[in-house]
Amino acid sequence: MSRLEITFDRPHLINTVFGEFDRNLVAIENRLGVYISARGNRVQIEGEASAIARARDVLNDIYSRVMRNEEIDPEAVQAIISMSAEPTLDGIVRKDDGGAPEVMIRTRKKTLVPRSATQVPYMQALARDEIIFALGPAGTGKTYLAVAQAVAMLITGAVDRLILSRPAVEAGERLGFLPGDMKEKVDPYLRPIYDALHDTLPVEQVERRIASGEIEIAPLAFMRGRTLSNAFIILDEAQNTTPAQMKMFLTRFGMDSRMVICGDPNQVDIPGGATYSGLNDAVQRLEGVEGITTIRFNSSDVVRHPLVGRIVDAYEGPNA
Repeated sequence: MSRLEITFDRPHLINTVFGEFDRNLVAIENRLGVYISARGNRVQIEGEASAIARARDVLNDIYSRVMRNEEIDPEAVQAIISMSAEPTLDGIVRKDDGGAPEVMIRTRKKTLVPRSATQVPYMQALARDEIIFALGPAGTGKTYLAVAQAVAMLITGAVDRLILSRPAVEAGERLGFLPGDMKEKVDPYLRPIYDALHDTLPVEQVERRIASGEIEIAPLAFMRGRTLSNAFIILDEAQNTTPAQMKMFLTRFGMDSRMVICGDPNQVDIPGGATYSGLNDAVQRLEGVEGITTIRFNSSDVVRHPLVGRIVDAYEGPNA
């Protein structure tokens, strides 16, 4: 059993670092198997040496983020704890000088930094590459970060518009039986994209940019016959496309554009299953092609409740 004491030099930040009713300290204790006692701006950590080192890194990272006025919610704390086991993230998410991390996405409402190991190369690819396939389970930030990067490029003028799409109905886009006009028919399927937009732009800006056509949210079928230039194009739930639909979508790519295709190859809902998935077919055909990047997430990258990662493992792991 070892012991370590940390002193924070800005006592007025301590309540935010510890969280309401010390919930951040409790989360660290539960995940890392350490005991933490706090008095004023001093924290004492007891436990195994390796666990103490991780707990120290987590607290220092939370402290640095609080000094940068970043949002610290329970999901962020869980992500920081998970990332503390990744030594390759030194200098990106655990900067000792308290400066800004090297990988980030700035939007009108928040600044996003990596919350898992795979989010680091993904965010780098979003800022650099033309076509990106983002593969992995729900809760890993694939679509959310893509929308955030798209918003960041729109507000800086790097692109003129955002095109956000997904198969409107998983099994073939048959919308006629749903009540209402076309917008009312497809909105429920596009809700995750709306949520990401509202997290990164003020509501009035989202509405104004949609009305002006700067942001277009549409089912995949609406992409036919178009060439999308000077745009950031995102296809969500891409595992539920057919190979023909995926080819149609990819060939919409125009000059000065960026395209992100997000999906979970293990959650194919179209008839025929994974064999008939346009996402799986495209990755097999295009992986390694110059200008195209593939990022693969797994259960350890889930940034929701830790239980979600364990559920993914139970369904998709070696014993599934």
